Amino acid sequence: MRRLITIAALLSTVSCTTTATIDPAAQRLESTPRHNEWVQVQNGSRTVHTYVAYPQVSTKAPAVIVIHENRGLTDWERSVADKLAENGFIALAPDMLSGAAPNGGRTSDFSTQDAAREAIGKLPPSQVMTDLHAVANYAKGLPSASGTLHVGGFCWGGARTWLFANDRQDLSGAYVFYGTGPQEESGVARITAPVFGFYGGNDARVNATIPRTEELIRAAGKRFEPAIYEAAGHAFMRLGEAADASEANRRAHDQAWARWLQLLRSQR
Repeated sequence: MRRLITIAALLSTVSCTTTATIDPAAQRLESTPRHNEWVQVQNGSRTVHTYVAYPQVSTKAPAVIVIHENRGLTDWERSVADKLAENGFIALAPDMLSGAAPNGGRTSDFSTQDAAREAIGKLPPSQVMTDLHAVANYAKGLPSASGTLHVGGFCWGGARTWLFANDRQDLSGAYVFYGTGPQEESGVARITAPVFGFYGGNDARVNATIPRTEELIRAAGKRFEPAIYEAAGHAFMRLGEAADASEANRRAHDQAWARWLQLLRSQR
């Protein structure tokens, strides 16, 4: 009897441990009731593998392009796309490392996230922009899309959100999550959409670029509204979902999501 109790207790402990360590992003993707799919967007001879999440709505919906961090398109960014779809938006998350992995693969084909980081630093800037334009054109051409287009990105993707907002004139809104901003006049000259920033208070590397960006935006007569979340670190949108998240990161995550959704709805 004592041995049976011990085994039962052990199994209970293992079960609890397994449940506690389930990745929330992967769990969301596995259990989503929405139609999510992989599509191949063509950019000339290039194929941009893109994850698309559709909302369950009866009318045409705005589209949001989600640009990933410097580790490539992971389950977390795809879960962001699904959460946007849950809130009524068509979300498209392109894998900007399409074709850059071993044997012409994508993010999931790299052996480590560090290898993906190294590869992303070698992407030609012009290719990144044309890939994003191809995805944007695909989004606007979807039968269920309303024609309204937004872009948002995280870290590396946040910096590329600035670049894309300066290169694409039919955006309704751009949402920069802890991405470095433009430091030259040419980086804001062609921006037409309002830009909204989301920054962690403990992220001096990125935040040091904000004053110059604000100066340029004011001089150009554009709209930029940054928000800094006290004591949150870099990547708080991802880290704030972790089981061991700091209170500052968790609070910033929740507040930033609420702000983002409110802004998206106001810019429809």
